[in-house]
Amino acid sequence: MAHSEMPGALDGLLVLDLSRILAGPTATQMLGDLGATVIKIENPKTGGDDTRSWGPPYAPTPDGRSDLSAYYMAANRNKYSVAADLSKADGQELAKAIAAQADVVIENYKPGGLEKFGLDHATLCAAHPRLVYCSISGFGQTGPNRNIAGYDLMAQGYGGIMSLTGDPDGPPMKVGVGIADVMCGMYATIGILAALRHRDASGEGQHIDLALVDSQMAWLINEGTNYLASGTEPKRRGNAHPNIVPYDVFGCADGHIILAVGNDAQFQRFCKAVDRTDLADDPRFATNPGRIAHRDTLTPQIAETLVAMKTDAVLKLLQKVQVPCGPIHTVGQALNTDQAEARGAVISVDHPETTSGKVNLLGNPLKLSRTPVSVRRAPPRFGQDTEALSAILAQHTSRKS
Repeated sequence: MAHSEMPGALDGLLVLDLSRILAGPTATQMLGDLGATVIKIENPKTGGDDTRSWGPPYAPTPDGRSDLSAYYMAANRNKYSVAADLSKADGQELAKAIAAQADVVIENYKPGGLEKFGLDHATLCAAHPRLVYCSISGFGQTGPNRNIAGYDLMAQGYGGIMSLTGDPDGPPMKVGVGIADVMCGMYATIGILAALRHRDASGEGQHIDLALVDSQMAWLINEGTNYLASGTEPKRRGNAHPNIVPYDVFGCADGHIILAVGNDAQFQRFCKAVDRTDLADDPRFATNPGRIAHRDTLTPQIAETLVAMKTDAVLKLLQKVQVPCGPIHTVGQALNTDQAEARGAVISVDHPETTSGKVNLLGNPLKLSRTPVSVRRAPPRFGQDTEALSAILAQHTSRKS
């Protein structure tokens, strides 16, 4: 994940980032990791991106300013930070000047919110026909809810995922991280890359209209199609799976494990390994549909067997016979595994503006053999690149040519 001498796949592309919080910044960070030059406009009236103040924790800085929250740093590396007030004429002109050179503009204002500044997709795309312009909002540019602001939690509630998450007898539960925002950012990245390919083939840019709620509904995956196929509302099952049994978290004598039996052969091997051939021989449990139908009978028997065993012993036993299983790590345990180290899940990036001179970040999981991702710039302090903007644009133009 360190700086690579090889150019990134998107080297030479210029991105104007008018987004904040998580969905848009997730997309622009991904584009930056892939080699694009990303200029992030931040509002001086608010101290920049909202997430700069979403702490603690913060990266300690010699001047004591709290503008590098861990939350902000999660989605804003490989970017330049330029302070500009888009409600003022000079801020608008600066953004328009960047857009004139940009390949991509991404924003997450309310629909129509940039029209009064002349920075909306219709205006900029008309002036620059090759521009790819991506708009992210809570509900999209059309529909009865287009003017309602959208946050991750609201999208998870409106889009159905909270109704599926949590204990069966508990309240609806959000996912532990802002997954609706993150997945929307991933869809945005895919859309931008597709639009760039079309632009390079045809010379035509386009507008991408993306909604948090739309993308959240799209990744309901099998539970969404379960409903469409049956007309029956899916329900919360805790850690259990609606279509596979046993596929759940089970308690052991000293902790918990994950058991994920994906087919009938694996179930037979599991039963033999834990000395429960009676379950393997029971015709009710011979097939996955049968195990689903008799879930309430089978699951307690598996639980009773495993709770008498130690976690390490169970995992070694099942892994030996190739039954899918695994531990349940804390975040710290996960990020400190030898697997995480081997795959670059955590990276250390030089940052002269912090007390320690570096920051630790999550790595990019993409492993590209010809055009590897790279971290060339640590998450910027608010407005640190404002005065250098002209030089940054000139450098980009020379690289592009």
